[in-house]
Order: sequence, then C-alpha cells, then structure tokens
Amino acid sequence: MTSAPDAPSVSPGAGDLVRVDVVDHVARLTIDRPERMNAFDDHTHVAFSNAIDRVESDDDIWVAVVTGAGDRAFSAGRDLKWTAAMNQASAEEQAASADRMAGATRLQDRFDLTKPFIARVNGHALGGGLELALACDIIVVAEHADLGLPEPRRGLIAGAMGVHRLPRHVPYHVAMGHLLTGRPMTAARAYELGLVNEVVESSRLDAAVDGWIADILRCSPIAVRATKQSAVGALHLSLAEANRYVAPWEARRRVSADAKEGPRAFAEKRTPNWLGR
Repeated sequence: MTSAPDAPSVSPGAGDLVRVDVVDHVARLTIDRPERMNAFDDHTHVAFSNAIDRVESDDDIWVAVVTGAGDRAFSAGRDLKWTAAMNQASAEEQAASADRMAGATRLQDRFDLTKPFIARVNGHALGGGLELALACDIIVVAEHADLGLPEPRRGLIAGAMGVHRLPRHVPYHVAMGHLLTGRPMTAARAYELGLVNEVVESSRLDAAVDGWIADILRCSPIAVRATKQSAVGALHLSLAEANRYVAPWEARRRVSADAKEGPRAFAEKRTPNWLGR
C-alpha cells in the first residue's frame, strides 16, 4: 500500500490504466500503474470496471486473466497517496471523483459474473490487491510475492470483502491473526493454507497460468459458465437446497449444442468443437 500524500492524478484514458488484450478466447487484464504498485485511483476503478463488463458481455471471451504490470506488484490495492490528496482536495474535485466512481463496480463486489477469472499474482498483493485476487476463481502466485491485508495499520479495514472472504477461505484464527495485525504471508504460506492454487518461480508464472487456461479451454464454455454460476449461486444454500437449485446458465447448458457435442465427440473419439451455445 502506498501512503505519502500526493496530487490526484488525472489519467489520459482508460486504456492507459488497464490494458485489455483478447486473443483466442482469452482476455488479459493488466493494471498498468507500476510506478504506484498498480494501486487503484478513481480512474483505474472505472477502467477496470469497464474491462470486467467487457469480459462478461463478450461471448467470444471464455476466460480472463488479471495481473499487474511489471514484476514488483500485482496490486497494492487502493492508492493511498491519491486517497490522502483527495481528502484534502476541493469539494468540486471530490464531487467529480465521486461521479466517476458512481458507475464503477469492483470485481470484489461482482457476484453475477459467470466467466472464470484467473489471478496472475506477479508480486505484492496487498490490501485491495489481495482482495482482488481472492475475488478470482483461480490464483497463481510467483514465489517472491507476499500477500496481506495491512489496512488496520492505515486506520482502515479490508472493506473490499477481505474481512469476509479471508475467514471463509482459511481457519478462523489464522484469518483473524492476519486481519487484526496486518501481518503479510508468504506465497508458500498462502499455498499451505489452501488460499492459492499454485506457487511457481517467476520465470514459470506465465507457463503455469497458460496451463490453467489450456485446461479451461478444453471444456465447453457454456458448461464452464454453468459450473461457476451453479457453485457461486448456491454457496449460501444448504446441501439439500443446492440440490434443487438450477442456475440460469445451467438451464441454458442443458438444451445447448455443446451438451450434444460433448458426448458425440467422445463417442467419435475426436476433440469437441465447442460453440458456447
């Protein structure tokens, strides 16, 4: 997390803050503020929100990867230099910032998404950065990265779902030990706790992420969306209630071309030709 006051930055455009590259059904979202450890100001929030919307609405995108520019930080979460400056800004500047943020939605708050998101954690994942990674479905971490929620050390709380997600992912006392002290954890410890899927050397990070992507792309995209929506949509239900729950994308999958193509390709001993419908 950054902390020293500085002037609010005015960004020239969303594309300069969050790069979106789409190739072969894969969208790669790169937070491009390495000089600020890929921390979020209001412009970055808007750019990232727009990128998420694009991923979910474009049926040609089947999986998304989230990462930060450079190899120092995945994201340090909220840009505290920008926050400190905005706290001292004029009422007009604060209102303009609030207006920009009004239509932006964080990944941490998006429980309606049906595409799989992979966090490519290439460096520090702190505060909102860790919360961003936890909002993804698969987390692959470079071994030099550390992860933590240091908000209380800045008079804040991990309010982008960190205080709620961490105790649901790791044992209660372990979670509270990190939440109440702001202590970070190593990538190895995060893997030990089951908080992340894979930890690799930095030189192997892209290959590891590509391996997860390849396995997802072997699956029917409509079946993947139905699987994610079914799992997430029923998390709050009892097992008996979950058994009766039919997610909207599961209803679509049952009558889809892919539902016929999968068994047919298996019987014909060939690779399925997925259509995503």
